[in-house]
Amino acid sequence: MGGHSHWATIKRHKGAQDAKRGKIFTRIIREVTIAARTGGDPDGNPRLRLAIAKAKEANMPGDTLKKAIQRGTGELPGVTYEEFSLEGYGPGGTALLIEITSDNRNRTVAEIRSVLTKNHGNMAEAGAVSWQFHKKGLLAIDKSKSDEDTLLSLALDAGAEDVKVGEKTFEVVTNPHDFDAVKKALADAKIDTSLAEITYIPQNTIKLEEKGAEQMLKLMEVLDEHDDVQKVHANFDIPDDVMEKVAATAAG
Repeated sequence: MGGHSHWATIKRHKGAQDAKRGKIFTRIIREVTIAARTGGDPDGNPRLRLAIAKAKEANMPGDTLKKAIQRGTGELPGVTYEEFSLEGYGPGGTALLIEITSDNRNRTVAEIRSVLTKNHGNMAEAGAVSWQFHKKGLLAIDKSKSDEDTLLSLALDAGAEDVKVGEKTFEVVTNPHDFDAVKKALADAKIDTSLAEITYIPQNTIKLEEKGAEQMLKLMEVLDEHDDVQKVHANFDIPDDVMEKVAATAAG
């Protein structure tokens, strides 16, 4: 697992986007609002529970969070968002699964199509790439926070499917239903996670060299900037040495 295929992890290394707190709030507010449609009580709504945890991590004011929940439950009026996924191909034939929340489907589809076309990619038919991804819980733990044996035994006992060992991090993979239990087990053991989310993990990855890697990261960044894009999942793999070259070029 030497390469980088998780955009969230790369973003953390790049450190640029997440300074835009306003954009993070917009994204989380939409997620909270949609999650609250099925019930405003986080105890009985795992998706809302996770969205609230993200809101708190981002230091969202309590009043903002409360209003987002009330818009979802219908207690307050608000924009109606539709959730859907778009599929596409990126540089080097990489597969893209893009999670969207939008109040105007046609506009968003046209804009995403344009972004892909301008950045060495193209839109795909529904179902063309989604089969290449499995929905999973993913928790990343910095190696300084735990030793492998402790983490392995704790995570597997709590219901995790797998623990992958990277150069700097451990990645705990779970069935979405077991995600909460595994996350709680790690928290109870005082093991901090640098990433904890329900995501789509590719079954296979495509290795990108320098030019393809640059194009891919640029495309991911542009998609990430789009207000209607909640998450982008892709099956690229950028080896660490290529990642360092690309980062050095970008910095220079």
